[in-house]
Amino acid sequence: MTTTTSTARTPPGPSRAAALSMLLLLNRDRLAMMTGAARRYGDASRLPVGHKTLYFFNNPAHAKHVLADNAANYHKGIGLVHARRALGDGLLTSEGDLWREQRKIIQPAFQSRRVAQQADAIAVEGSRLVDRLHARIGTGPVNLVDELTSLTLGVLGRTLLDVDLHAFAGIGRDFAAVQDQAMFELATLSMVPMWIPLPHQLRFRQARRRLGRVVGRLVAESRGRADGTDDLLSRLVESTGREADPRVGQARLRDELVTLLLAGHETTASTLSWALHLLDRHPQVWERVHAEAVGALGDRRPGYSDLSRLPYTNALIQEAMRLYPPVWLLPRIAVHEDVVGGYRVPAGADVLISPYTLHRDSRFWDRPDRFDPDRFAPGASTDRPRYAYIPFGAGPRFCVGNHLGMLEAVLVLAMICRDLRLAGLPGRPVVAEPMLSLRIRGGLPVTVHPA
Repeated sequence: MTTTTSTARTPPGPSRAAALSMLLLLNRDRLAMMTGAARRYGDASRLPVGHKTLYFFNNPAHAKHVLADNAANYHKGIGLVHARRALGDGLLTSEGDLWREQRKIIQPAFQSRRVAQQADAIAVEGSRLVDRLHARIGTGPVNLVDELTSLTLGVLGRTLLDVDLHAFAGIGRDFAAVQDQAMFELATLSMVPMWIPLPHQLRFRQARRRLGRVVGRLVAESRGRADGTDDLLSRLVESTGREADPRVGQARLRDELVTLLLAGHETTASTLSWALHLLDRHPQVWERVHAEAVGALGDRRPGYSDLSRLPYTNALIQEAMRLYPPVWLLPRIAVHEDVVGGYRVPAGADVLISPYTLHRDSRFWDRPDRFDPDRFAPGASTDRPRYAYIPFGAGPRFCVGNHLGMLEAVLVLAMICRDLRLAGLPGRPVVAEPMLSLRIRGGLPVTVHPA
């Protein structure tokens, strides 16, 4: 018997009196808010947060309905809507015809044939990273997150834009300021005017100006190339140049490039950071990754064909993304009234799907808090719902760069573990910070040792 909106239930949850405390929790510990709701209320809950009510669904079938089966009814939601004030209308935040046009422009850059051709560029940047780290043996701690951010920006520039992003000093810090502002918009539900001169808002405005200048230089370089260039930057310049109002086209180009640069480097840097932290905590796993890399690569740079020779490294990356999914929250807004798993969702409601909680649900994962790459080894059991594991999202909004990101993460991790061993500082806690991606709060200082 089909459940209709008139017979659907209202999800359980705290009373409206808890709205202020929930807003404070959203600001202070977002992961605790999500895991607490999943533990207390199960598959569905209704969470009053400030002046909003959030509908949180924590079941693979519910995720499938919202993200894929009825995706047309769900636009980007809380956090990404508020991030629009920081990021503009790039692929991450746009909707409708604009999003479809942006996706159409970007999609060809991630075709399998093109991704395979990017392995050499990844290996070059990976070698540079290993050389930088090797030079730090015996010299004291190095912030691994900074090094990995430099790596992923370098890969992004080489593979998609055909530019050297290392030439733009401080670009990583500017992206951090943009992301901080985007999450401030989420935590305050955009109730704080942007003109108020709070320190982080001042940093954000300065970062946006600098990133605008970077975009200007990138565009100038693109227009100075010979005709026939088909990199992503050239395609974006051509597309936005067709706008009737040049100012609209310039703003669109800035938004799309800033979003592409942010999303394109942040998630892979976060994944590699968590993977290397987990390897430090589990030396027996590092030994297996090291042995696999030595056997598969010898002393040469890896190529695309080596991906199939690194199955355990691939499994480790997947397990790192299970425990620490780079995209930890998938927020949506219901355009029309809907029923999800027998629960009524009003039109205009904020709906949340969390890969972080789905990936740690004991109904679908044996000992879910345990780090075990063999879960994803070739031939391992996959007797779990498809939507119990969604590190790249799902449905039409599935991450367009997933194959390139996996190729980069696997090859770079193999290169690092073949040559080096990285050790975290004793007694220093490693804490997850849920921003636009799930990063490590305050970076990851490590000491570098030969393998």
